[in-house]
Amino acid sequence: MSFPSVLQAFTSIFETGSMSNKCCGELVVLRILCHSALVKRTLENPLFKDLSPASIIAKSIQTWNNCLALINSPSPSA
Repeated sequence: MSFPSVLQAFTSIFETGSMSNKCCGELVVLRILCHSALVKRTLENPLFKDLSPASIIAKSIQTWNNCLALINSPSPSA
């Protein structure tokens, strides 16, 4: 995953933001297991101890599902 895409994913999950088609594509290629491991590992970091794990996991799932829908949706014809 490119660094800009990692930043978009992080912002989408841990703050407020959205992901571009390109970054969603990069995320989906990694598969859900890698995505979940990244979120879990981040939550273990003491810098994020004040965050609600349930809330972050919910946003993580929402980000994943949004990217899947975006990647799987038919592209508009020109």
